[in-house]
Amino acid sequence: MEKMNIEEEIKSIHQKLDFLTEQFTAQQAKQREVQELKDDMVLIGKDMFDAAVEELQDVAPYFETNDLIFLVKKLLRNTRTLTKILSQLESAQDLFSDIQPLGKQVFDEVLHSLDTMDKKGYFEFFGEAVKIVDTIVEAFSVEDVRMLREEITTILLTVKNMTQPEMLSSVNNALSFFSKMDIIIEKDFSTWQLIKKAKDPEVKKGMAFMLEFVKNMAKQEENKNN
Repeated sequence: MEKMNIEEEIKSIHQKLDFLTEQFTAQQAKQREVQELKDDMVLIGKDMFDAAVEELQDVAPYFETNDLIFLVKKLLRNTRTLTKILSQLESAQDLFSDIQPLGKQVFDEVLHSLDTMDKKGYFEFFGEAVKIVDTIVEAFSVEDVRMLREEITTILLTVKNMTQPEMLSSVNNALSFFSKMDIIIEKDFSTWQLIKKAKDPEVKKGMAFMLEFVKNMAKQEENKNN
């Protein structure tokens, strides 16, 4: 009986030893992995440090440790401001996400409007209008444009007067009269016959109109010269 107990204890001891051996082996494996990781990190850190030193050689004359310390202090003093700026950027990003569909809709509507204008011939019309401007630029000199600028007031006043209802009515009546007028002079008139014709009321009105017209033109030319 005692022999069996001793064997069981020895067996239990062997099992514990095996467990401890396995744990120790696993612990050694982990330590080796950690050590290998440390060695790799040391190599990577050394390479990064060497690369940083090489890259920073160009700015070394313009950089001092005090500058870095000052920058860190300044960042720490303005942490709240930086946080506020980041919050505003986040809000702006959210706003951009909200209006992005609206912007696409507006863009589609603009494209549709441009397509409609193109089908109606607006762009072709504008192209021809540009050609008109080119023709004007080629046909007139700078001096011509300067003279036009100086006389633009007179031209506009003339156009304004010509577009008055009574003036348009008179011009229309005159054009209608001349379009229907078919006068054929079949014989020569003597001076005496012309004098007799001058006594007719219609002839008198026509001559009076022509005299007043010539008189007014001469007066305006005289005022312009003075």
